Amino acid sequence: MQIEMKANMKRIALILFSFCVGWSGQCFASDAPKQWTLNDCLTYALENNIQVKKSKISFLSGQETTEQAKAQLFPSLSGSVTQGYVNYPSKEALNNHSYSGNYTLNANWTIFDGNRRTNNIKQQEIQNEVDGLNIEQSEIDIVTALIQTYMQVLYATEAVGINQNTVEVSQAQRDRAEELLRAGSISRVDFAQLESQLSTDKYQLVVANTNLDNYKLQLKQLLELDITEDISIYVPELSEADVLAPLPTKQTVYNTSLAVMPSIKSGILSVDMAELEIKKARAGYIPSLSMNAGIGTGHLSGTDYTFGSQIWNKFNESVGVTLSIPIFTNRENKTAVNKARFAVTTSQLDLINAEKNLLSTVENIYLDATSAQTQYTSAIENLAYVTESYGLTQEQFYLGMINTVELLTEKNSFLNAQQQVLQSKYMAIMSIQLLNVYQDKPVEGSY
Repeated sequence: MQIEMKANMKRIALILFSFCVGWSGQCFASDAPKQWTLNDCLTYALENNIQVKKSKISFLSGQETTEQAKAQLFPSLSGSVTQGYVNYPSKEALNNHSYSGNYTLNANWTIFDGNRRTNNIKQQEIQNEVDGLNIEQSEIDIVTALIQTYMQVLYATEAVGINQNTVEVSQAQRDRAEELLRAGSISRVDFAQLESQLSTDKYQLVVANTNLDNYKLQLKQLLELDITEDISIYVPELSEADVLAPLPTKQTVYNTSLAVMPSIKSGILSVDMAELEIKKARAGYIPSLSMNAGIGTGHLSGTDYTFGSQIWNKFNESVGVTLSIPIFTNRENKTAVNKARFAVTTSQLDLINAEKNLLSTVENIYLDATSAQTQYTSAIENLAYVTESYGLTQEQFYLGMINTVELLTEKNSFLNAQQQVLQSKYMAIMSIQLLNVYQDKPVEGSY
């Protein structure tokens, strides 16, 4: 089990390394603040996440339970020492005080119990595998959450840049409109509309910065960083190839995820554990055989014998064999077997439910990926047309050929086109990365 566990951990480490090769960052001056790459986030979270740590502790605790189950195959040995004092208040007693001592050593060994103990050991070993898979699942959960939040931070960062550029353009338009107003080329109403638009764009920039701060806060919380720690995110250069990376078929992704996801493996093992519980319950119908042995001695004061002679004379040895035959158990055994069978059916249904949940998750992510890629292609094409149209509209406005309303309408179309590109880009990249996680394979691309 430990060898398998180490192999699983090495596989996850390889995935995460390959996953984040492109996010490795750059060298910074010693006095510059640290910039967190996705690789930094994943490595830090896997080492410090509380849920991952708890899963590892649960795994170690389960191993101790397995060792205890194995120890039940061997005899137990116990010893006891009893010292007593008796007071006789009668005046006719020859000695009013008496001291006694008893010393025993007992051994017990269950020779046969219908294989209940061996099946219990098998159950515990399977449980150890399940605990190991729980560690993997905890790591996948934190990796998935970090991917999603990190993408949101990158999206919000670019959104701030777009809004910043928008404010700069609005400021330039307002200043140019002021010149036109002085020259009498536009009305004061047109100028007021441009000033109002500048104010609105500044407000949207504040909103964009607030969203970025919120996503950074979510990332800090996932990393469980201290409240006093600041976090600066490395923003990689993403190409069109990253966004439009080819996808395997949905069926291929699902079949692969069925074979590699710890939730499915855990469900299969749970069925095996439930079937072993039936065997343990059936052991209640089978006679059990146990053996016990012991040695003992003792002494009593107030006699004519010395301490040493009493210890020797009272020395005794015993051995016995017990055969327990269940005849009538008030339906305990039958009830235990029936409940164990119900547990098998329940675990099988849980496995089917886990497979369906996995299918639903894969389908949703796959749909997000394909839709985002299609939307990105259309959004890029639309942005090219809108950008050209917006440029021409600005020229016409400065020449006095169109009014402010037409300019602002075209400007809003330009901003919407930029947002569509941004949203589809990061939705596609995030979905592609999540699909790779569910396939237990490294993410390809310039990350």
